Order: sequence, then structure tokens, then C-alpha cells
Amino acid sequence: MRDAKLDRGKAVSTLFRLLGAGVVAGVLVAFIALPGVGSAGLTARDAANNFENMDSALKTTPPSEKTVMYDANGKQIATFFDKYRESVRLDQVAPIMRQAMVDIEDSRFYKHGALDLKGTIRALASNVESEQTQGGSTLTQQYVKNLLVDQATTQEEYKEVTAPTVGRKLRELRYALDIEQHMTKDQILEGYLNVAYFSAGAYGIQAAAKRYFSVPANKLNLGQAALLAGITQNPTLYDPIRNPKEARKRRDIVLYRMAQLGHISKAQADAEAAKPILLNRTDPVGGCESSKAPYFCEYVKYDMLDILSNGKYWSMTPKEQQNVVNKLNRGGYTIRTTLDMKAQNAVDQALRSHVAPAGNRVGAEAMVEPGTGRIKAIGLSKRFGAGKGRTTINLPADSHHGGGTGVSAGSTFKTFTLAAALDEGIPVSTTINSPQTTTVSGFQPCKYTGTINGVKYKNQMAGGGTWTLHNAGDSEAGNFDLKTATWHSVNTFYAQLEKRVGVCDAVAMAKAFGMKRGNGEDIAPVPSQVLGSNDIDMVHLAAAYAGFAARGKYCTPLSVTQVIDSDGKQLKLPKQDCHQAVDQAVADKVNSILKGVLTKGTAAGRGIGRPAAGKTGTCEEFTCAVFAGFTPNMAAATAYWDYRGPWQYKVYGVYGADTPGAMWQQSMQSALAGKPAPDFNTPSRDFGDTTSVPKVKGMKVAAARAKLLGADLQVQVASGSVDSDQPKGTVVSTSPDAGTEVPPGTTVILYVSSGKKKNDGGNGNGNGDGGDQGFPGWPPPGH
Repeated sequence: MRDAKLDRGKAVSTLFRLLGAGVVAGVLVAFIALPGVGSAGLTARDAANNFENMDSALKTTPPSEKTVMYDANGKQIATFFDKYRESVRLDQVAPIMRQAMVDIEDSRFYKHGALDLKGTIRALASNVESEQTQGGSTLTQQYVKNLLVDQATTQEEYKEVTAPTVGRKLRELRYALDIEQHMTKDQILEGYLNVAYFSAGAYGIQAAAKRYFSVPANKLNLGQAALLAGITQNPTLYDPIRNPKEARKRRDIVLYRMAQLGHISKAQADAEAAKPILLNRTDPVGGCESSKAPYFCEYVKYDMLDILSNGKYWSMTPKEQQNVVNKLNRGGYTIRTTLDMKAQNAVDQALRSHVAPAGNRVGAEAMVEPGTGRIKAIGLSKRFGAGKGRTTINLPADSHHGGGTGVSAGSTFKTFTLAAALDEGIPVSTTINSPQTTTVSGFQPCKYTGTINGVKYKNQMAGGGTWTLHNAGDSEAGNFDLKTATWHSVNTFYAQLEKRVGVCDAVAMAKAFGMKRGNGEDIAPVPSQVLGSNDIDMVHLAAAYAGFAARGKYCTPLSVTQVIDSDGKQLKLPKQDCHQAVDQAVADKVNSILKGVLTKGTAAGRGIGRPAAGKTGTCEEFTCAVFAGFTPNMAAATAYWDYRGPWQYKVYGVYGADTPGAMWQQSMQSALAGKPAPDFNTPSRDFGDTTSVPKVKGMKVAAARAKLLGADLQVQVASGSVDSDQPKGTVVSTSPDAGTEVPPGTTVILYVSSGKKKNDGGNGNGNGDGGDQGFPGWPPPGH
């Protein structure tokens, strides 16, 4: 027997639902036909009165799009997105997919306007008869809702555009009316397919097709199309990865709806419904963690944030910065970069060949092209990412590119004082007695803005005073000139040379080559700056040495060459600074001296089989070790330290020529393999240089004379001849001896063999063999 109370309750419920349906339908009709008339209460009447005055202009340009980064050869290296989407034209979507979406979402789409009164009333009636509700929104209204959600950039905006209020629905309807006036049905459908959410992080039909089936949208078949069309009603419930059973049920509803409308046959629907869901997933990956060049990618990312904020990113509030990040992730930019994957692979392999990726000690490197400043590679021995043994700190770069504050430059900074000395006319042959330990006083302070040892300066005098220092373990004491002191990295020589040059001028030279501290501040003008007491990053150090390689032309590091927005418009990029930091002849002389570091100095044996130059750097108390070197067509800087803290965890016994030099040598050989090997330019003027007496022992006099003259030396043949085992007429020895450093134009005396065996008493000239003795007293034992 039926329960009378239940029947009466159901009747009352049905009555109210019918009344509610009638009221809503009436209100909707009133909104469209008679905005000034309504009887659904004060709120509805006010809304109707204001309907025509609502803002109707909605931005319908393509929705948020992923940003894609490319290397110098046009190969994709990274994507950025918070919504994985690839917009496509309607003709790039399979017809069956278009049909499935229209059939299940709005079958009368091509027959009605912004509001489908017939469909709305049918949905309301259906809701009366069923505990499950049907939506009455048209596809145009859904397009509007999705656009508003996509355009929300804050949590507050998202809540506003998704609030279950009459006001929101009216606003969507008002926008829909306007859209129907200026967009075709195909344009609306295209827009909806690109903006709709298909769960699992896939926004838009192209992303969904690739996400679930690893095919483009134009290759979707019936079963795949029905599955995707069914998801949009409730992306969480019908997610085929997490809820395959519910997704299959929904797919089948779509199939039979398509059959009901006559767009496929019942047999086709039955055949597809009998099949299980078969996915072939491609999980979307984004950001630098998924890139093959993650540290370079990070550098570009921060350059892009600066570009998108008109250079104001680092002065913004955190909320403003997040808006710029959102702009990068959603703007659909195409970023062309300077990355050379051959160089990048060479760097990565070299770093990880010499430094364990999971350890606490790290190797960092950057490569920069001379003359352009284009960054070719940035690498770190550690893997990029979160988790044990990895890091997300861009340690080769400065703090404004996701790095830390850098590491000590070590003696690589001596190069700037060398350049300043040559530029001021101090002769290369200038000899300074350089003991193991020395105290230099009388350094003059310089105007400075920044921080030194916790003390802040603002255009105030800083530095100066007295400095006591000693030579590092990879250099010795003695008498040196600018050339030999550079080759052997003599600290006490350079402290005295810096006093003659002036700290302010030495710092100015470093700044002319773009050097700054890793935290962005200017180089601190303290006397110890010549030994690299300022912490710097490898990108800017490599760029500075690239300036010397380019004969004194310095260009700021460049990572981005072109940015195109989603509308195909090129963004205006900051103008790159390229300037002549020092006279070409001075740079040429610096290069000629630094070549000797690789042949007879602290980095002897680190040659790369082509003309190259460089400078070692050993940081104070073994806090780190650095090497910077270059050829005319590539420059690179490497560093080795413990990233937990160089002063707490030192790298005892490691010098610049060791691990850093080895990383530089291997990476440069690989990066430059198969490329031209040009030599450096010969200095065009005299710098009061010294020259090394060439080895001419065993040569005929004519050949020896030619070689000595080529070394800018004068030649004199000693009278008479010397008894020797060597063939008659060949050189037995020279005075000065081979390898001796002498001023250009020095006369070298040749002693020639008589061809007769010498007596036991020797040749009598007092010079001995003279062929391989080198600089007197150099190198000392154990060097």
C-alpha cells in the first residue's frame, strides 16, 4: 500500500519544482524580451533592469597558451605553462570530434542564438521528472564561462567568476549575447574547443588528444572523440585516468546521443561502446626541470621575466612578480635563445666527468661567444630539480638569474689589473721583487655604493689602506715582470702592480668588462680585489674574458634573441650593450701574455690543440678554484667549490689548473671540435715587452738568424768557431741562453760549431749547452 504522506510530499515537491521552472523560464524570457518587466522579486527585477547596461565586451582572443623556448638551431628545449594548452583552428580538429562535442553539449547549437529557450525549458522539465539535473546552458554560454575562468589571474577573481549567483549567470548571458553578434558559430565552437578543460591538466582539444592518446586533434577517431566530448561536463568525475568506469559510462552516453541524432548509426555506437577505454598517455612536462639544458633555461626564464616587466621585475612586490610569472606561463610566447646544444652537451659531460653529480662539491661552467656576448652553454655538475643530490639554484649564474651570490674570482681578476697597467703605459718588462709575503701600504680609497663586510656605503669613499698578503702554493717568490708574474700568478707582484695602477683604475677596468658581484652590487674597491676577493658568477666572468678574445670589445651576456607573442607580434627586447672596453692593441697584448699561462705558466699542459689563452684562480684559503680561458671564437669560465658554504667546507689542495682547468680543457675541446682554429692578433704597438730567446741549437746560421729576427731580436755571430760534436756551421749555443726573457731588440750572439770534437775542457765560451735552460732559476723544484 502506498504511503499517502510520501505521495503528498512528492506532489508538493513536484509542484514547487514546476513553479520554480516556470519562474526561471519566465525570468529568462523577460530578460531577453522585456528587460523592464518581471515579477520574480526585487532582485530579479533589478537584475533585469540593469541587464542592458551590463558590460558586454569580453576579450575572446586565444586563451592562455603555453610558452615555448628554442635553442639557436630552432629545437625546442623547454615549455612553460600552468595550463597545458595548444590552440588549433577548427579545421585542425577531426570532424567527428566537432560533431561529438556539439551533439552532447548543445545539439541545437547551429539553430539558436545565445539562449536556447526550447533547450532550457526541456532541461528544466527533465529536471522536474528526474533527481539528476540537465544543464540548460548553450555552448556559447559555456564558452563564456570558460573564458572568464581562464582569464582569472587571482584566487579572488576565480571565486567571482565561478560563484553560484544569479548575477554571474546574467553576466555570462550578457557576454554570450554580444559574442553571438560578432562571432560565427564555427568561431565560437573553435574557441570553446580550445578553452575547455579536459581534466588531467589538459586545456583545449589539442592538448587533450595528445594527453590521452598521443595524437593531434585531427587524428581522433569516433571512440576517442566520444570520450573527450564527455569529459567537459564534469572533468573530475569523468577523468579517464582516475575514474575509467565513470568515463566509459559517459563516453557511451555520448555515443548513443550521436546515434539518436542520426550522426552515427546504432551499430557504430554499439561497436564502440563494447570497447574498453584504451589510453596512450603523454604526460605534459613543463618548466626548466624537464629541459635538457635546465640551468641555461633558468637563466632565460629570468631574462624573460625582466623583459615582460620592462626591466622592473626585481623591484616589484611578490604579488606583482607572480603576475609576471603568470604572464610568462600563459602568454603563449615563442622564445628564441642563443643556446648551442653541442656546447651544452660538452659542458655537461665535462663537469660530470670530473665532479660527482650527487656530491656536495660542484663544478660550474658558462660558455660565451666573443664579439656577441651570446651565451652558448651554462652547466652545473649537479642535476637540476628537487630531491636528494639535486638543486634548483642556478649556481653558475648570479642572483638575478636564479643563482646565489657567486664564488670568489681568485686570480682570474689579475687580468683586469694587467689590462689597466698596459693601458696606462706600464712596460711589460717592469720588474718587481716579489717575496713570498709582503705588506703594501698607501692604497687610495674609491667612491663606492654597496656593502663591504656588512658596512653599507652610498657614494662614499671605501677601501684603501695597508694590505699584507702572501703567494699561493701554485706560485713562487722572486723577480718578475708583467709577463712572468702573470704566467706564474704571483700575488705579491700583483699587489705592488695594483698599487702603481691604482685600485680605482683596476676596478674601473673590471667594470668596463661587465664584472659585478654575484649579488648585483658593484665590485668592492678593496686592495684584495686583484686576487678575486669579490664573489662573482661564471656567466659574467666568461663574458668578460670573451671581451678580451674579441680584442677588447665587451658585450653583455645575451640569452634571448627574439620573443614572439601569441598574436605573432615581436616583443621589443632590451638593447644589448656592446662597447670597446679597452684599446684593441692592449687587449691583443693581454691575450699574448695569457697564452703563456697555458704553455709555460700555472696551467701548462691545459692546452686544447689550438691557439688559446687563460688564467688560473685559486681562492683564498682554498675556498674554491676557478679557471677562465678562451680562443678567438669561444670563452668559458669554470669554478669548483662546496656549495654548502666555501668557507665552512674548503677544497684543500685544489688549484685553478686542477679540476677547473680540466673541466675547461675537456669542454672546450669538445665544443670547438670541427670549428675553425684562428690565432690571436699580434699587438700593433710596443708595450715595453720582453721576449723569450728561441731555441736555435742545431740550426744552420741562416735559419737561426731568421728565427731570432722573427722574435724581434738582433743577431750577431761570434767570431771564430766552437769545437763541438755538432755538424760544422750549426749553432752550438746562444747568449743569452734559449728561454731567457729579454727586451725586444736585444742582440743574441750565436756560437757556431767548427765540426771538430771538443776537448775535454769544453768549448770555452762559458755558456754551456744553452739550449733548454729557460728562465734562470725557473721552474724551481717541485713546481
